[in-house]
Amino acid sequence: MYKKLIMGLGLVAVTPAALAVDFSANLGFNSEYIYRGIPQKTSSAFGGLDMEAGGFYAGAWTADVGDGVEIDYYAGYGIDVGDFNFSVGGTLYTYTGDFDDTYQEINLSAGWSFLTFDAAIGTYDNFDGPEQDYQFYSLTAEYNGFHGTVGTFEDDFDGSYYEVGYGNTLTVNDYDLLDYALTGIYSDSTLLGGESDTNLVLTLSKSFDL
Repeated sequence: MYKKLIMGLGLVAVTPAALAVDFSANLGFNSEYIYRGIPQKTSSAFGGLDMEAGGFYAGAWTADVGDGVEIDYYAGYGIDVGDFNFSVGGTLYTYTGDFDDTYQEINLSAGWSFLTFDAAIGTYDNFDGPEQDYQFYSLTAEYNGFHGTVGTFEDDFDGSYYEVGYGNTLTVNDYDLLDYALTGIYSDSTLLGGESDTNLVLTLSKSFDL
């Protein structure tokens, strides 16, 4: 079901008639790659390609995870209604090595002003074990470059994390040199399956219009 949804969204996103299509790319580095509160790899490079057209979006993103690379594919549609914004889409997470197995999920998002609520409903292939179902929910507040996020898992996955951070763009002579962010992340013991953990993450990145 999830693969069909993602493929369908991607097909619609790349073939809208009479819409201006914008392409962009991004490259970056994380001092610690942490996703939804779960550490993936220390010192990780990443990059991606994106397309947007009239509210439709599609893209691919990859990151170094040590044993091969993670490659994600995503597509969806978003709208703005006054101070509110809504989107629906799908994401497929794949890996070239044995670092992890495939995840497929439906993504829902709703935002108002400085608040954004995200939800993901997915399945995990789990190598030779039984397929697992999971739900992920997060609430993020943003203001003038500062942000705070609370995220939690339900169903076959469990645990929560909390993060606060600040990000901005380094500009030299009116040229946007790069984006930077410093984020503190606390992951509870349930999420990590052992002891809780706290990390400080530096992210450096650069986006390009194509």
